[in-house]
Amino acid sequence: MTPPEAKPTITPIEKVIYTAKAHTTGGRDGGASRTSDGRLDVKLSLPGTPGSGTNPEQLFSVGWSACFLSAIKIVAARKRVKLPAELAVDAEVDLGASGGGYLLQARLKVNLPGIEREVAQALVDGAHMECPYSKATHGNINVVTNVETAPVAHVA
Repeated sequence: MTPPEAKPTITPIEKVIYTAKAHTTGGRDGGASRTSDGRLDVKLSLPGTPGSGTNPEQLFSVGWSACFLSAIKIVAARKRVKLPAELAVDAEVDLGASGGGYLLQARLKVNLPGIEREVAQALVDGAHMECPYSKATHGNINVVTNVETAPVAHVA
């Protein structure tokens, strides 16, 4: 007898801290999006096409990398690790197709120059447990995380 499949558990939010609101018209092909507070007002265009607009994958990569960097700061504070000023997160989000549908996959490159590799990896692992974007994507898309600890080269 096969056991019934376990239903995924969703952790309910106990207290809403912030709600982002956006209004979009026209979609990714020549559309536009604007947040309710007006802080973000963008034109949209298809990825890889000429034009002045951005696309949802770029917006997602910006949001995730910013959130992930903040999560690293939270984890570092808990572990009492002093972070370098050059801390950076580069996010790459791919839009692809499989089985007739569209999918995303991502890569996060985290640069923690001067931090011991084991400590840096622990910070990144902890950030994945803290970051809401990482929680939302966990088990839903392929994600590769690379940790760099070498000093950042400065161009003169």
